[in-house]
Amino acid sequence: MTDNAATWAVAALLVLGALVFFTYWIVWFRQKHDQDWLPPGYREHESPFVFSDTLLALLLLAGAVLLVLEEPLGESLALVAGGMLVFLGTLDAAYFWRTGMFAPEHEGYMNLAIVVAAFAGGVFLIARYA
Repeated sequence: MTDNAATWAVAALLVLGALVFFTYWIVWFRQKHDQDWLPPGYREHESPFVFSDTLLALLLLAGAVLLVLEEPLGESLALVAGGMLVFLGTLDAAYFWRTGMFAPEHEGYMNLAIVVAAFAGGVFLIARYA
């Protein structure tokens, strides 16, 4: 097990990221999503992302554990998760931009925060482990 503080900090961020994904989807499926400003097909568009986000969260958790255990696969999983974060952030950015969901009256600040967090997390992991 590592005694490197930076590795523990990265592992903690990976676990936090996984918890954010799990929490997001639990909350998302409990909401109605019936606001007038939501684009047609919003629920049908978003709901399949639970599968990719769950896979990503599991990779984040596995990467965190393996990093702490100093297993080389931990860095590889963190790098794959970084790529997934950039890809999913790109999809969200394109969809939010195309449908006007960056507008403040359409929860734009939250949508922007999601995109920025995904990109920042992905770029961080890619820069650290590439």
